[in-house]
Amino acid sequence: MGIFLFDLFGSASIGVYSLATDEIVIVPPQVSEGKSKKLEEWLKAKVVRTTIGESVLIGALACANSKGIILPHYTRKEEVQAITSCSDLNIAIMETKRTAYGNMVLANDYGALIDSRLKEEDAKTVADTLGVKVVRGEIAGLPYVGSLAIATNKGVLTHPLLKEEERKILTDVFKVPVDVGTINCGIPYVATGLIGNKFGAIAGSLTTGPELFIIGQALDVVKETDET
Repeated sequence: MGIFLFDLFGSASIGVYSLATDEIVIVPPQVSEGKSKKLEEWLKAKVVRTTIGESVLIGALACANSKGIILPHYTRKEEVQAITSCSDLNIAIMETKRTAYGNMVLANDYGALIDSRLKEEDAKTVADTLGVKVVRGEIAGLPYVGSLAIATNKGVLTHPLLKEEERKILTDVFKVPVDVGTINCGIPYVATGLIGNKFGAIAGSLTTGPELFIIGQALDVVKETDET
């Protein structure tokens, strides 16, 4: 286990372009073979190289846990096939105008927190697909919970302005310890620059030593020195 520094397309906002569960890591096809191998080694998960709706913004558009994945309505058939060829995830294509489900849903294998603006039928689809109880809520008083935190099966790291009542909800929903922090030298939208699973975490290349220490504590992983 460990925390590693990484960039994609020369950007430290790696969480915008990628999505990780305990079994797979989804990245755009343009990611090199060398970087893909590092992701597989660090997170002990199979790399799936595809776009979502022909977009490389995978982390913003999709949300997943070990049981299922939520995708926007314009996801293409071949993109779904790329995911199903490497996993047995439940697939939900959300037939709504909303598309940034990675920003609207925060999930691990124990629960999900969703943007309170999602309709009831959409909340039910998320619950059924991910196989977890869904709760509406906010982080730091903001609704786009998927961009404000990362949740693994070992811990949750959120925006530093998390409120105490929100922390209690997160602890109840995700069944793991909850902590606060930043990434990439002070960015509070931690999901934009951090991915992880129970095996490790990968932070944007601008993330500082103190930030890495907090990430390690929150997600129960140990800092490593490797970097790319």
